[in-house]
Amino acid sequence: MAEGPSFFAKQLGQIMDPKMDSGFLEEGEKLEDDFDVLQDVLPEEIVGLMDQILCHEMAWHMGYPLSVSLFTSYHIDRLLWPNPKTLEEANFYRHRDFRPENTLLHVILRAYCLSVIKCCDYVHGRIGKEHYYEVVPAAELLVSARQSCFNIAQEEDFVSNLYNRNFLTHIDKASIQKLLDEALEYIERQSSIDELIRYAILTRLNLRRQLLDTAASDLDLGQDVQTQNWKLCSELLPKLRESHKIARPIKEAFSIKIQRRLASSVPPRPMVEIDFEDAHTFLQHLCRDAADVYNVTEYHGSSNILNFTYIFQSRKPQPSIYTLTKSVFDDLEELTLPANVLLDPTNDQVEAPHDARFQIAKAMREFALRVGDPFLDIFRALCMNRSRMRRMLCHLVLDWDNVQLEAENLDMELRKHTGEKPLTDGEPTAAEDWSFPLSSWAYYYKLRQMEWITQMGFELRIYQNNELSGMYWYLSNVATAKIQHLERIQAFVVRRFRQRKKWSADDKKRFSQCFSFLDVSLLEASATQWFAIALSKLYTGLSYFSLMTDKCQPVPYSTPELRHALRMRPFVQLSIPELPSSAELSGATSITPADVKDNEGSSSAEQASSMLDIAEEATKVARKEWEALGKLEAEKARYINCEEWWRAWVKDVVRACIACSIATATVKKAMKMANGRPMNEVLKVETPNGKAYHDFWLVPKISLTS
Repeated sequence: MAEGPSFFAKQLGQIMDPKMDSGFLEEGEKLEDDFDVLQDVLPEEIVGLMDQILCHEMAWHMGYPLSVSLFTSYHIDRLLWPNPKTLEEANFYRHRDFRPENTLLHVILRAYCLSVIKCCDYVHGRIGKEHYYEVVPAAELLVSARQSCFNIAQEEDFVSNLYNRNFLTHIDKASIQKLLDEALEYIERQSSIDELIRYAILTRLNLRRQLLDTAASDLDLGQDVQTQNWKLCSELLPKLRESHKIARPIKEAFSIKIQRRLASSVPPRPMVEIDFEDAHTFLQHLCRDAADVYNVTEYHGSSNILNFTYIFQSRKPQPSIYTLTKSVFDDLEELTLPANVLLDPTNDQVEAPHDARFQIAKAMREFALRVGDPFLDIFRALCMNRSRMRRMLCHLVLDWDNVQLEAENLDMELRKHTGEKPLTDGEPTAAEDWSFPLSSWAYYYKLRQMEWITQMGFELRIYQNNELSGMYWYLSNVATAKIQHLERIQAFVVRRFRQRKKWSADDKKRFSQCFSFLDVSLLEASATQWFAIALSKLYTGLSYFSLMTDKCQPVPYSTPELRHALRMRPFVQLSIPELPSSAELSGATSITPADVKDNEGSSSAEQASSMLDIAEEATKVARKEWEALGKLEAEKARYINCEEWWRAWVKDVVRACIACSIATATVKKAMKMANGRPMNEVLKVETPNGKAYHDFWLVPKISLTS
């Protein structure tokens, strides 16, 4: 069996391998550490233990398993194992007749640890009801083998495995709060303890009590109460950071050997140690995001909810996951069907099957059922981490392509009941153009997802340096298709507006909202188009001067055709828009060699100069339009409740436009200074591999060498 190719043979081969066998001991190593949980601890060591436990708690919230974070604490392990039936059994000592002498340990630290466990219980229960993604065992094995936990774990959202431990679910919150109150009263009476240490302990106990109240509170308490709870937590965090300097950590109180007692089939993994500053910053962002997320309950229209979700989840670090609900009809009305008979609520009151309104109501109900899940899936995707969000959108865009095709058939059926007339240019032989309101709505969201997928490729640094010009060119194509589609929708809405004879105040308001939405969407699409053109031309010029070489390993089997197929893979199965071929992409992002002139008789140097001129002009237009977007009112731009984040987001894009203008001007100046010398001797180019002005717009940093 050991020599065979079976799975058991592979398992036998892992015995005595320290990376795979948790029971393997090095020479002189003990199975258990000699750390005594009941040993006397100083007050400053209590503060240190509290902060260490907080760091491991935040590591779990970041996505690491409990086995390498919170469950590495001997104090937490002693409280949870063996499984305590009552609160009195959750103690650091095992024997009932034991008389604890170190009150700091058994009153202060015990209350703190129990409140941490109960908070984790509420979090575990709440997230268990939501959409999240776990690290699978195979991924854990890969992480263990490569010892690169962060790079893989950040791909996931949450690890719910409790390893046969219980988070004291059967113990109520009031009992834990009573212990915290007793601990607070005790430490306030201890005048013999240094004032700074007492202040530090009181701060941590108060923070735990507030976090416990907030985590236990139900969503039914209302937005104001929940927001206030999280803000109270945030107000205690500066005090926590200020008093950390007196903490004295005890490293021996945490050990990876506890993994041997956990019910897990995963090989041993190294313990995750989060720095206190990182843990404090993460908790600070967690409290801020948790307070802000309740703004989504204020309904101001469907597009506001989508924009809120998109901007909210674009924060760095990314907030935790949550779910949303939507109204498809509200979104249809705002984009393609303002004050339209298809969305008239009185249609549902008609019961005669031969009546057109009855057939319209029936068809629209079927449409809502069909698009309900794909539409909500957009929100579910936006609530994931950025890597998984892009991956889910790549699958979701295919579903929306099917929705568009089905909606097109439904549009043709609904024409029979609405009496719609085609739009023509007045010529007798002109082709008829129908509005297709439902499929136009679906196509808009498909284009929007295509735009997000491409933009997030830049954010996640998926594209190589020599691919940036091509991908920005493709992004400009998607934005162009979006502009053309919005203009088509606008033409039909304008025609319906002019043909309408009977008006009500509500109808005028709905048309006004639709025109406002179309204007803002067109402005944003145009700004995206021009900035993408600018960066595409800039990177094309830099590539011509051999300034965009990748520092990664050579790829001998890579060809432009294969790279094109790889980047276009998410969109290759879509019906429309038509994908550019590899030749089209290469032709748009390359310059004719120096010894050959293009079709217009321009030399390569003239082509490069022309491209830089286009980049310069496009950047000016893009900056002007992004600045115009940033000046819009939040209500008109559909960014209510996230106005501050949205304006900061737009401001970062404007800064990227300014950087692009400077970079283009520097390259043009270098061309004049070169005097026949290679450009790499005159220019130095650094691509933003790390932080950029904006994650979607990667502007190279260009400087003159002389």
